[in-house]
Amino acid sequence: MSEIAVRLEKLRMQMENRGVDAVLIPTSDYHGSEYVGDYFACREYITGFTGSAGTALVMKDWAGLWTDGRYFVQAAAQLAGSGVELMKMGQPGVPTVEAYLERNLPAGGTLGFDGRVVNAKTGEKLEKLLEDRKVTIAFRETLVDRIWENRPSLSAEPVWILDEKYAGKSASHKIADLRAAMNALRADVHVMTTLDDIMWLLNIRGNDVPCNPVALSYLAVTRTEIFLFLNETVVSDEVQTYLEANGVTICPYNGIYEYVAGLRNRRILLEKGQVNYAIVKSIDESNRVIDRMNPTVMAKARKNPTEIENLKAAHIRDGVAMTRYIYWLKHNVGKLPMTECSVADRLDELRKECGAMQPSFATISACGANAAMCHYHAEPDSCATIEARGLYLVDSGGQYLEGTTDVTRTIALGMVTEEEKFHYTLVLMGMLRLGRVRFLRGASGLTLDFAAREPLWKYGLDFNHGTGHGVGYLLNVHERPVGIRFRVVPERQDSVPFEPGMVCSDEPGLYIEGKHGIRTENLMYCLEDEQTEYGSFLRFEYLTYVPIDLEPVDVSLMEPEDVAALNAYHEKVFEKIAPYLTTEEATWLRQVTRPLEK
Repeated sequence: MSEIAVRLEKLRMQMENRGVDAVLIPTSDYHGSEYVGDYFACREYITGFTGSAGTALVMKDWAGLWTDGRYFVQAAAQLAGSGVELMKMGQPGVPTVEAYLERNLPAGGTLGFDGRVVNAKTGEKLEKLLEDRKVTIAFRETLVDRIWENRPSLSAEPVWILDEKYAGKSASHKIADLRAAMNALRADVHVMTTLDDIMWLLNIRGNDVPCNPVALSYLAVTRTEIFLFLNETVVSDEVQTYLEANGVTICPYNGIYEYVAGLRNRRILLEKGQVNYAIVKSIDESNRVIDRMNPTVMAKARKNPTEIENLKAAHIRDGVAMTRYIYWLKHNVGKLPMTECSVADRLDELRKECGAMQPSFATISACGANAAMCHYHAEPDSCATIEARGLYLVDSGGQYLEGTTDVTRTIALGMVTEEEKFHYTLVLMGMLRLGRVRFLRGASGLTLDFAAREPLWKYGLDFNHGTGHGVGYLLNVHERPVGIRFRVVPERQDSVPFEPGMVCSDEPGLYIEGKHGIRTENLMYCLEDEQTEYGSFLRFEYLTYVPIDLEPVDVSLMEPEDVAALNAYHEKVFEKIAPYLTTEEATWLRQVTRPLEK
């Protein structure tokens, strides 16, 4: 019997003892974070699937894992022989988790889950869905906890202060703005659980979530008081003095539940799609809940002038690291032993040399057919050898005091096919066209997405992911509420109109299963362009300055405007990056950023 099968058997014994018919195990922590620490890897523990997104459902005689198209290949391999069935989200004939529960849970049965890792919106949806079948929701059933031997400890890394020269605005001013927003909603208390919002508001950072410099915490803001719930051992005397000077009282991490339960006759502002179900269920009925997006979300998304200038500096550092990496790769492939993992390690080293504190996400390093899995993650015992042929894709980023970076380049390591050149050039054209759009204020990514996809759609091609995502400032590399996509995905909360200061990625791609994967990505920020009689026009300016490989470019496919945009971009890359390179590297950079002719 496999290790996963043994764990499932133990879990089912717990279910039997507790009278639970099904256990729902999402990929989440107590704060709805996209990435979770080792302590919260319950879904991975019970299924063996290591991808960053997925939901497990365990019943008495069946178990399934729902995940999206990014992970179909990986999940199929990791679930083989485990007794867990892969449920490919969005595919014909595959029900949603909710539909499966509605169809298969026995009438009068019990659905168990840890209410701290399921958001209130989802919990209430399940309540309503299963109401007619008289299903009991048991949200305090932490059954995986009962069987997980040698579980990792809850992270407790030190909290530190982000200086105002990086933040651009004091915590006291941010708090005043938040209270003004609360007053406008007539809210007495605002409960916040999203870690990036709390860190941004207080100008502090931590290291409790991989690649995201945040500290596990909750926050309650009233009109006169602020309570920060976190592990008190992570707060130094300096940080405590700083927080107290900003009116913050430090409380035990789990004290949030007692605090919320003690509120009476208050108007409580919170976001049910982000606050966990257990917190909302703790609120007394005498209170009124105002379910709105946290006011900090929009404020955080609009980077202030100091943050923008710092981000430009961060991207120079990152551009130097990436340029040196591409130079090293091009000059050593086929000469030195290389694997997808070893070259990713080399890139991490170069970033650290340029001041990166840590990666902003796990590097995607993929050659050949592996790159066709758009969120492929190379593992040391199974990764491919890098050879002097075909295309190699690297998607990576860093966390700097000056901000967060994210960049993707597809690189020719040797001879490439005509098909690869064709696909590479179409993707490049889409990226360049999106980067130079002008648009009226009020337009969102739903409007702008066409600019990037049109070159692909023209040939009946497409990619199955968003074209752009918001990016935090020394925070989460994926930040709501801005994004670029052509379909509305309500739960993603990434389709608000662009405003000056918002930072977003520009990353079209194309993935041909079994052959190759291509993606080219820059980060850009939104700024005012022109005021006319028709309104205020906005545009984007690139933050990323890293050479785009010219070897796979087929200029015959490009319009003159595309060629001009590429040449102009490369001129800026050389201008900004060359001063930080060796003479040999700079000479090479001049050649690989040479102007193309149509």
